[in-house]
Amino acid sequence: MPRFRPLLAAAALAVGVAVGPWPSLAHGAAPAALPSANPAGQQQLSNERTETRWAYAADTRPVYSRPSGRARPVTRLRLLTEDDFPNVYLVLTRWVDPGGTEWLKIRVPMRPNGATGWVRSEALGGLRITHTFLRVNRRTLRLTLYDRGRKVMSARVGVGKASTPTPAGRFWIREKFHVQGVPLYGPRAIGTSAYAPTLSDWPGGGVVGLHGTDQPGLIPGRPSHGCIRLRNRDILRLYRLAPVGTPIEIV
Repeated sequence: MPRFRPLLAAAALAVGVAVGPWPSLAHGAAPAALPSANPAGQQQLSNERTETRWAYAADTRPVYSRPSGRARPVTRLRLLTEDDFPNVYLVLTRWVDPGGTEWLKIRVPMRPNGATGWVRSEALGGLRITHTFLRVNRRTLRLTLYDRGRKVMSARVGVGKASTPTPAGRFWIREKFHVQGVPLYGPRAIGTSAYAPTLSDWPGGGVVGLHGTDQPGLIPGRPSHGCIRLRNRDILRLYRLAPVGTPIEIV
């Protein structure tokens, strides 16, 4: 199946220089203890309900398990999504180490779902903020969008069948684009940070997306390979109301 082709080209992002080696210790000096994965004195930046901060990747530096360049790397930042849009990271907390380096704890779009890690603040672009929150209930087959805690939209949905389920967890909107020439996906598509445990309707076989459909009679239901389907009128409304960076909770 061919990949989606966005109507608008993704903005070009310059790739920065990767982080260099950690400085060597003076002869005989004992290495400082690594900070914990959740050090004291963090400043919360997102509650993932009414106020969420996010940023694009500025380069491809490592993401660490703890706020230290000597910690275990979890992965590296990626500049682009699978569909060649600028990649989006949710920013959870901020911490400044004793040496004055500012660290940001982020949610990372990768397998397994739910990964978090730490990056130096300069590894991300400027922080942006959204006040929307999206909940998808797989039991009631209903999607609800909130803005500053107030419900602004509700719609019935189709989710993954038992053999190809839609995953539960905390995710976010990474990309939005128009769809042309693929009636199966309706007029709009929204890419998320979630990855299906097996495959999904999304080209490439893994990303969980929200999109329209040419089979509205299957909604509400469990017809998909992991993606979340909406009637076309509903995906058009959601596309308009839910910006990039909107956190998603799938229950």
